[in-house]
Amino acid sequence: MLLLGQELTRAGVDVRLVTNGAGELAQRARAAGVSVRGTPWTAALDPRALWALCREVRRFRPVVIHAHDSHALLLATWARRCGGPAQLVATRRVDFHLRRRGLWQRAGRVIAVSEAVARVLGSDGVPADRITVVRDGIDPEAVRRSAAVPLDIRGRLGLPPATPLAVNVAALVAHKDHRTLIGAATATAARRPDLHWAIAGAGPLRPALAAEIARAGLEHRVHLLGYVPEADALIREADVFVMSSREEGLGSVVLHALALGKPVVATRAGGLPEIAPPSGLVPVGDPSALGNAVVHALEHPEATTLPPDCTAPAMAEGVLAVYRTLPA
Repeated sequence: MLLLGQELTRAGVDVRLVTNGAGELAQRARAAGVSVRGTPWTAALDPRALWALCREVRRFRPVVIHAHDSHALLLATWARRCGGPAQLVATRRVDFHLRRRGLWQRAGRVIAVSEAVARVLGSDGVPADRITVVRDGIDPEAVRRSAAVPLDIRGRLGLPPATPLAVNVAALVAHKDHRTLIGAATATAARRPDLHWAIAGAGPLRPALAAEIARAGLEHRVHLLGYVPEADALIREADVFVMSSREEGLGSVVLHALALGKPVVATRAGGLPEIAPPSGLVPVGDPSALGNAVVHALEHPEATTLPPDCTAPAMAEGVLAVYRTLPA
């Protein structure tokens, strides 16, 4: 969660980040010269985080509090009472319908990472004049540096160097719809028996997905890799990057694939059509269409580029523009 001091239009604005002090975000923020206030911050609501946030709000008395998920927004709503009338900004990254509608309506501004997310927010009662679309952005050069060290995923899997490979990077949860991805592998097995599929990600559905792969007789062609920290290197070694999601706020990992120039095949879920090449888009939940699109991308690869509004500087400028519209 970000706390911002006075003079938002100045480059030297005082910013403090309240988050898990040992996490990667905190480490990167410190490296960039941002003041970090570490606290026991988890995916669930934690009273210790509320106490730390209230203490920081009382000391710092920010003019803006920026929360980046539902739990942080709830904590910020409570903590704002500790230090004066700070403006509340919240970022929404998922296209799920709101569970706490009143909570999101309390924010002075809501930043949606895609037009798809903005539509869901509007349909769930957030006023349109409080919603601004600012797409997530990445540093393409940082992605390329991260991908530079070879992973040699084909060698690790015991595959010949030229084996065609479709890669997916996503948590093994229901809305990522890996069942459709496995169905696509089944649908293309006769047409491209040489095509292998690598799925990087951890999650509660791994046992069920492994069983489904076994039932389809695809154990030697569909590979559940688990969590892969060198995800960018894995994407760089792919022939095609594929997303089978049925819901997706934007699909930030697709931005990494685009920055690496990879052909992308994706469903028309959520914000994916806003960033993925139109030629690679398929209906949600259609294994045959997904498989056919992957084979087409493999046999007729098209170069891809990162959308200019999906860079880190563009995202930062968009967020700053939202801050500048807040009432004094």
